[in-house]
Amino acid sequence: MTKTITRLFDDYADATTALGELERLGVPHDAISIVANNADGAHGDAAATIGDVNDHGDVGRGVSTGAALGGAGGLLAGLGLLAIPGLGPIVAAGWLAATAVGAGIGAAGGAATGTIVGALKEAGHTDDEAHVYSEGVRRGGTLLSARVDDSLVGAAEDVLDRSRSVDAATRGADYRQSGWSSFDEAAPAYTRDEVAAERDRRRLTPTTY
Repeated sequence: MTKTITRLFDDYADATTALGELERLGVPHDAISIVANNADGAHGDAAATIGDVNDHGDVGRGVSTGAALGGAGGLLAGLGLLAIPGLGPIVAAGWLAATAVGAGIGAAGGAATGTIVGALKEAGHTDDEAHVYSEGVRRGGTLLSARVDDSLVGAAEDVLDRSRSVDAATRGADYRQSGWSSFDEAAPAYTRDEVAAERDRRRLTPTTY
């Protein structure tokens, strides 16, 4: 049996460090998924590669960007540029994003349409967790999720919890203080400037890990 473990990270580097530790722990590449906000183009110019986001928040999927990101192998070598409604431009690899868009990620063309909340709930997360995790990516974060064998669950959770991951309940309470209630895939994706402002706020505000 396996259990799906997911964590939100404010810093992409923290997420990739945790990903590497999961791989060294023995979690297979195809059991891990990563979804990272790319509104600032830090992982490649999505607009230049796959076209502008349309009125529905969709874009055509681009080719793998693993080489550009310096991924020498494993999951990060297969990162692709795409967009999910409500999230805007992202880079992603693995089963979670593939479930959300209803297809694999890679060099194939076509529109990326789906729901990240639905994919997270299908993976076993509560409704509240799914909405907080999705909103976290929308605001500039990175989501790391792994399907872990029962024998590795404790060790995998330790890896994620010591890697500066965000507590979903605490972050959800923070979002609600500003009037947020749930992730809305029909809402405009965060702009580059909005993501930068959110990240600056997180750096200046103590976070419960």
